[in-house]
Amino acid sequence: MASPDPPATSYAPSDVPSGVALFLTIPFAFFLPELIFGFLVWTMVAATHIVYPLLQGWVMYVSLTSFLISLMFLLSYLFGFYKRFESWRVLDSLYHGTTGILYMSAAVLQVHATIVSEKLLDPRIYYINSAASFFAFIATLLYILHAFSIYYH
Repeated sequence: MASPDPPATSYAPSDVPSGVALFLTIPFAFFLPELIFGFLVWTMVAATHIVYPLLQGWVMYVSLTSFLISLMFLLSYLFGFYKRFESWRVLDSLYHGTTGILYMSAAVLQVHATIVSEKLLDPRIYYINSAASFFAFIATLLYILHAFSIYYH
């Protein structure tokens, strides 16, 4: 008698596109902007004078870790590793929701570091910190949108 359970590779959602089409569909289209804005956040924070190492260390940790894990998620979608697991969408949604919350805390701490860096003599540090704060909030928005869109899509 045949087993009623389908093979493990058939658990993948049928609406996950492959190849370049992955970047053109919601929620997967959020991957590249998340990576770009996350990259901008941690490179800008690394390029400035660190005012408060504890605060901006958290910003660096969140942005760099999120960048690397999001890159692994993107590669797993591109190479089809998600097809092996039944609960892939739940994992993706939980990751992006948690990262959105962590990025919000990092963005607020980066704004505080920006306000403190305004008193420094070099205005370039203030401008770079301001841009990093802006990009951190954009990355927060992208991660939250990704979490909700993958859950409700």
